[in-house]
Amino acid sequence: MIRYIIIDDEPFARQGIELNANEIPFLSKVGEFQNAILAKEWIKKNQCDLIFLDIEMPGLNGIEFLKSISTQHQVILTTAYPQYALEAFELDVIDYLVKPVKFDRFFKAVQKAKELIEARNAPPSEIESYEDTYMYIKCDRKYIKLYYENVLYIKGLKDYVMIHTTKDKYMTALNVKTIYAQLPKKYFARVSRSYIVQVRQITSIDVDEIQLGKTEIPLGPSYKEAFIKDYVKKNLISRK
Repeated sequence: MIRYIIIDDEPFARQGIELNANEIPFLSKVGEFQNAILAKEWIKKNQCDLIFLDIEMPGLNGIEFLKSISTQHQVILTTAYPQYALEAFELDVIDYLVKPVKFDRFFKAVQKAKELIEARNAPPSEIESYEDTYMYIKCDRKYIKLYYENVLYIKGLKDYVMIHTTKDKYMTALNVKTIYAQLPKKYFARVSRSYIVQVRQITSIDVDEIQLGKTEIPLGPSYKEAFIKDYVKKNLISRK
């Protein structure tokens, strides 16, 4: 079971989240709070896996709350304000749901959280070596040859990274900065504080996001200029 709490100052919003959550058998509510200050005190003494968090709340808002808690919780933001999305993803949230939230969108976000929680609880893999076109990963007493061209993106989870490939995912006990320093830059670009993308997998680039097939990756403001200069322009030139 995934234990969750709800933090939202609106009673109807809390009820809506709970109604959706009741339709998902692996979710179990362990608390709900009308403000982030009460929730922060509860978290000091209690455990949960997932937090449904509003942003605009009196006192401590959702973004401030996110910056103040430990990294062990997965967070899904539920808000009526879409303008906070980029800042939120920079803080490693699982998903960003704009109210009113439809069940299919809610379920998709919860599935993401479930995958990450299960992966984090599993023994992490280890990167044994980095080569010119591939790396070796040690996972469950096996060595896996992982070609860079098959990597889609790498998501940072504080002291871990999740390597997403065309076939599977691998949790590794490294942070984003450490793994990026070892990866060949002709294949990989760091596009935000939490994301590294395989540049040859990019299908489109928007103002503040990158598309990898059906996957949307946020493009962080502080990384955007270097990404455009070092990867986009050079790749466009090399393809002519």
